[in-house]
Amino acid sequence: MSNVNRRSFFKISAGTLIGMTLGGVSLRAFAAEKVKLDDPMAAAMRYTHKSEVEGQNCGNCNLIQGEDGQEWRPCAIFPGKLVANEGWCAAWVKKV
Repeated sequence: MSNVNRRSFFKISAGTLIGMTLGGVSLRAFAAEKVKLDDPMAAAMRYTHKSEVEGQNCGNCNLIQGEDGQEWRPCAIFPGKLVANEGWCAAWVKKV
């Protein structure tokens, strides 16, 4: 069993906390580009910026990420890209 003193514990804890914080910030920074309709993945998923399916849009999909109220948000289907909150794609799943 390893003997970790108090000073080492705090150094490791602080480093972990900083790493997790900066890691989260950098992941959000990657998702800065809006999905283009001519993107091959968007075309395959029939993505559109404005949903034509009543009651279904990216804002009420289980795959959307980020905070409510934002016009453009990250989505699990389109890594590193933002989708319109009012958009829709064939992967839509009701938010639980």
